[in-house]
Formats: sequence, structure tokens, C-alpha cells
Amino acid sequence: MRSLVECRFWEQAEKGSVRCNLCPHRCLIPPNGVGACRVRKNINGKLYTLVYGLASSIAVDPIEKKPFYHFEPGSHVLSLSTWGCNLRCPHCQNWEISQTEPLEHFSRKISPEDVVRYLKETQADGISWTYNEPTIWYEFIYDASKLVREETDAYITWVTNGFINEAPLRKIAPYVDGMNVDYKGPEEAYKLFGGRLDPVKRTITLAYDLGIHVELTYLIIPTVNDSNRSIEEFIEFVKSLDPEIPVHFTRFFPHYKMRHLPPTPIETLIKAYETAKEKGLKYVYVGNIIDETYNTTYCPGCGRPVIRRSVLAITQYDVIDGRCKYCGHPIRIWSRKTLR
Repeated sequence: MRSLVECRFWEQAEKGSVRCNLCPHRCLIPPNGVGACRVRKNINGKLYTLVYGLASSIAVDPIEKKPFYHFEPGSHVLSLSTWGCNLRCPHCQNWEISQTEPLEHFSRKISPEDVVRYLKETQADGISWTYNEPTIWYEFIYDASKLVREETDAYITWVTNGFINEAPLRKIAPYVDGMNVDYKGPEEAYKLFGGRLDPVKRTITLAYDLGIHVELTYLIIPTVNDSNRSIEEFIEFVKSLDPEIPVHFTRFFPHYKMRHLPPTPIETLIKAYETAKEKGLKYVYVGNIIDETYNTTYCPGCGRPVIRRSVLAITQYDVIDGRCKYCGHPIRIWSRKTLR
């Protein structure tokens, strides 16, 4: 039987209920109830996490798979996840773990010390809280990340929907080096997915301001968020924050509850790529297609290719001390040697 750990960021409410303050849902949870994420439960007037130390998946991946293209290129990460999510995306690729209650009998029970041990055993360069939403595993991730920071030189990344409140993000920020945030489109798309756009934009902005390396992924879904207006609004938001933030436009494939939709047309992806470039974004990519052209990093100064990638493997790397080998223009790369 799992050992329950009290949650952080909650308060008592009337009639034995509690208010969770971890994410923008701010769920009011009655006695014996759980929040929207299914993993935070009101037990006797206190809020407990049901997934502390419960891992649904553990694997080693190339950092480019997350995707991170400007964060420790060519390195490998220890990827860890638990159960549940605070959104309800009907296209989720990992719905078996994200859209269910915690399945203890399918979990591996781990401790923060185990995470450090796995890092050393696998010789991974860092860890990535990924596959399902890291926010809802907050207590375990905080404890494990703090220990990783204290006992190793590994980096720490999140692959996240960005649906987290400011106070929890500020608290854990010292133990987050990089975040890839899934930007899901306009407000009407977020209504379909059970969230809101503004909190995600605030998370992206705050993470950037806190010095966390930020990359953004926009999964283009036909009829949902593929309009010119939706994509251009996203581009303008990124440009207003920093045109050098790497952007990944990704191809949708039918899955879970969206099997009735077609895959994203290649032309739509290329148009988004070209529009972003034309409007001034410096590092733009297209994911889930096999075309080296759209997975290559081009120098914003001279336009030459400086990093080529083929199926997540780097085949050319012409960045020296954070600068283009050919013209010396700075290239936004996070590494232990070259910080933003």
C-alpha cells in the first residue's frame, strides 16, 4: 500500500472541503473527493497526493525527443512519469497513463534516492519529467529534483502543458533548467481540452523571466487550432516575449478520442514554419515528419545550417562556444558551458 504524503499549496475550506492551489483549476475538493487531476485527495480535511513515488514509466531518451533542440544537444535524459493530468486532451498520445486514476499495481515504487541512483546507473546526462503532466507529481518531483541538484551535476527538464500557478512554479524553479511547454492554440481549443490559455501564457512568461530555458511545441490539429489566425496569434505571442525562443510545430495523427480527424497536412505545417520565419522567429522546426530541412538549425546571422538532425540524431554541429562557426553570430544553446 502506498504511503500518503501531504500536498503542498492547499488550504482548508468550509464543511470539510479543501482548496487545491497547485494549478489554475483551484479545485474545491469535498471530503474523500479528488481534484480534476485524480491524484490529489481530501482525506479527513487534509489534501494528500496519491502518486508520491509511483512511477508509471521510466526510460532513457535522446533530449531531442522531448523535443528540446537548443538544450544540451546530443545528450540523453532519464525520463520519468506518474499517472493523471490536469487537462483532458482528447488526442493525448499517452492517455493510458494521463487519463486514468493511479494504478498502483502497474507502478514502480521509487524514492528520490532511487532517481539519483538511476541517473548514475544509466549514465544519463539529466532527467526529464515527461509523458504525463509533471505539475500533478509536484511533491515527489520537488523532493527528487532537490536531491538530484545536491548530489549530481545532471540537468533537470519538464515537458509540460504549463497549467500551473505562479507560487508553485516559483518554488520549484531553482530545480528546473529547461521547460518545453505545449501551447495548444486559442482559447476555444483550451475549452475543448479542459483548460485556459491565459495561465499557460503566464507560465511561459514567468519561466522565461526566471531564467529557465524555454522551448514551445504547437501541435497543429485540423479544424481545432489550425486556422491562420490561431497560428499567427501564437507567433506574435512568442515574438513579443523573445523571437529566439525555439518553436516546434508538430504534426497531429489520429489517436484516442480524435481518431475521426485526419493527420495534419504537410502543407499546413510548412506554411506555419514559413510564416513564423517571415514574422521574425529565429528558430523554427517541424516535428513528426521526416525531412531534415525542417529539423535543421540555421544561423540567424548568415543563414547557414549549424545543427543538422536526422531522426533525433545530430549529424552536423557547427556551434563553437555558443557561436556560429562561420560568422560568429550567437546561437541560443543552453549547456553547462554556454548559457543564455
